[in-house]
Amino acid sequence: MSAIAKDNAPALVPRPSGGVTQSVKDSLVVAKRNLIRMTRIPEMVIFGLIQPIMFVVLFTYVFGGSISIGGSTDPQLYKEFLMAGIFAQTVTFATAGAGAGIADDMHKGLIDRFRSLPMARGAVLTGRTLADLVQTTLTLVVLAGVALIVGWRTHENIGKVLCGFLLLLLLGYAFSWIGALIGLSVRTPEAATSGGLIWLFPLTFISNAFVPVTGMPTFLQHVAEWNPFSATVAGARELFGNTMPNMPKSVTGAWPMEHPILASVIWSVLIIVVFRTLAVRKYRSAAV
Repeated sequence: MSAIAKDNAPALVPRPSGGVTQSVKDSLVVAKRNLIRMTRIPEMVIFGLIQPIMFVVLFTYVFGGSISIGGSTDPQLYKEFLMAGIFAQTVTFATAGAGAGIADDMHKGLIDRFRSLPMARGAVLTGRTLADLVQTTLTLVVLAGVALIVGWRTHENIGKVLCGFLLLLLLGYAFSWIGALIGLSVRTPEAATSGGLIWLFPLTFISNAFVPVTGMPTFLQHVAEWNPFSATVAGARELFGNTMPNMPKSVTGAWPMEHPILASVIWSVLIIVVFRTLAVRKYRSAAV
């Protein structure tokens, strides 16, 4: 009887030990899985590079001599004004890829497999966003090289320049959590890609990324200068030494434009806290 009882006893499912250490370990394992997947599908990285490189070339040589920066249409001034905006657009547009990847994992049932393992609940999403951050960093390095080739230059020390790139990556990581929430909220990777781009276009173009906000209608000037994307662009320009001395920091007197570096950090941390909480909650309910 005891042997039969043992045979009929329910199997014990191992549970994660919990805590920060467990969560970090699980997140790194998932991140490694996604990075290995990227190396086996190199076209993901290649296609991710083509679009930002096209933006650099097109904006530099098509609009370079037509847009007035600080009262001058010197193409070199526009290159220095433009590049922080292109960098910021690149790191935020990775949001669509993050959402599509998570939606694909949901569609294939991979998330259900993860749920059967003794791992921290938020590790799947954290690992995915960390892997996307690594890919975004590689893209940014290549894009910076292209920018130097077309004539972009920095005018600050290497420490400040690196801080400028870290500011951009922080924004990209924050936006990847928005992509994660979108990927968990739709049914197909195609819908996640579309949903990840629809709101990004107005966010990036109603900003100070590509043109000064002085030419915008008054109400759009307020929107642009309180846009978290604009704060990061302005902060990166300041750290790169690409600010124009005869251009005011803010047209409307907006606080984020007067303190862009601090504002960018605050915006990014706030986005991470809010959207990570929402994404993890959505993950738990969607995978039940």
